[in-house]
Amino acid sequence: MENRTDKNSYTIIFAIAMVLVVGSLLAFLASSLKPRISENQRLEKQQNILYAMGINDNDETSAVFISTDKAPEAFNANVDDQIVITIDANGKVLKKQTRDEYFEETKQEPYLIDVKKQQASAKNGGERKLPLFVGKNKEGKTVYVAPIYGKGLWDAIWGYVAMDENMVVQGAYFDHKGETPGLGANIKQRYFMDDFYGEHLLTENGAFKGITVAKGNADPKNKDKTDNEVDAIAGATITGDGVSAMIKSDLKLYKPYFDNLKTK
Repeated sequence: MENRTDKNSYTIIFAIAMVLVVGSLLAFLASSLKPRISENQRLEKQQNILYAMGINDNDETSAVFISTDKAPEAFNANVDDQIVITIDANGKVLKKQTRDEYFEETKQEPYLIDVKKQQASAKNGGERKLPLFVGKNKEGKTVYVAPIYGKGLWDAIWGYVAMDENMVVQGAYFDHKGETPGLGANIKQRYFMDDFYGEHLLTENGAFKGITVAKGNADPKNKDKTDNEVDAIAGATITGDGVSAMIKSDLKLYKPYFDNLKTK
């Protein structure tokens, strides 16, 4: 007597049934976990911005975020405004909105703007929104935090850079998706991020130059803060180049805003 389970039709039907069951289960899990994932992403962005501002729980050597349960309150207490600057594909400023104006128009918090999507929009000839977070650090100094996004050796890298009104860096946070552990992944280590503090993004003449992660930098202890350079991570040249590139390409777009600050 022929065993029905030996037939090809049975195998196909069984495979289809399993795909439907597993697919339905994954869809259910994705749907049920979406609010939690969104909340975690929201808290992470708040922590990133606060870290760049100097609002963190760092010890002497390690980079430590403020805890997730404290992040929302700290964010509201230290971030005075969230500005959204809309530019066209050529970098011309089209409009500038406060947090309330942007939220009224979009029903979205500016810190949740997807920088990667905004870059893609500009590359395709569309508008780009530049979020900027204005607040005070632990010393009570006003700082301006901008998000940046780029490409490392293997995948995406990103960060937040805090600046004063003269575009002097007051803090930075960097992260990555898949850089090599012990090499490119070290862009999120305290010793690398701290090197950016005090670095000038402008030249003495006020032109935007950015900051280069320089291999063979003649200032390895990073005492010269006006050379527009920090020391590179050994064995992570391409990742370092990616950090340099995203600082130069993204932060340069904010220069008109800072130029306008000086005229007020």
